[in-house]
Amino acid sequence: MVKKLLVLLAVMGPGANLSYAGTYEVDKVHSSINFSVMHLMVSKVTGAFNDYDARINFDPNNLAGSSIAATVKAASIDTRSADRDKHLKSADFFDAEKFPEITFKVSAITGSGGQYLLTGDLSIHGVTKNVAIPVTILGPVKSPYGFDALGITGQFKLNRKDYGIAWNKALDSGGVMVGDDVEVAISIEAHSPAAK
Repeated sequence: MVKKLLVLLAVMGPGANLSYAGTYEVDKVHSSINFSVMHLMVSKVTGAFNDYDARINFDPNNLAGSSIAATVKAASIDTRSADRDKHLKSADFFDAEKFPEITFKVSAITGSGGQYLLTGDLSIHGVTKNVAIPVTILGPVKSPYGFDALGITGQFKLNRKDYGIAWNKALDSGGVMVGDDVEVAISIEAHSPAAK
């Protein structure tokens, strides 16, 4: 048995990658894209985007060859209020009919040991900014069901005015109705295409 293992390692070579590197598809049942923003200067309104996808190619031993490209449908915004969601989809905010997609295309992945920085172009409302988002990437691991699984989680903050989303109303007591800073939390589980 030991002899067979030594032969296998010799054939694979000393630089062989024994991790589960490859392409992954988002498992929406175990994923979420959430956000929160200040409302009336006293509380936070939370919401989510329900329609999104990503092309993930990740190899922890070859970050230069790894890539991530994500797309979110702006019209899938969900704050548990039909009237508010309708306003958020309008030209006052996302203008979802004119700008139907929010995209993030990663140009560089740096880091190690599960902690990484995703640098790339984030496009919202027709405006593109280069951003750096810190994330934790766990895995890949082999699941009991035969597919490889990868997890990506992270939190970051952006200013909606940087993307031309500036609608607001002044309050009689001072301040504004909607905060400028939006806190975003992503939690993505992705599986190899073999998953069914």
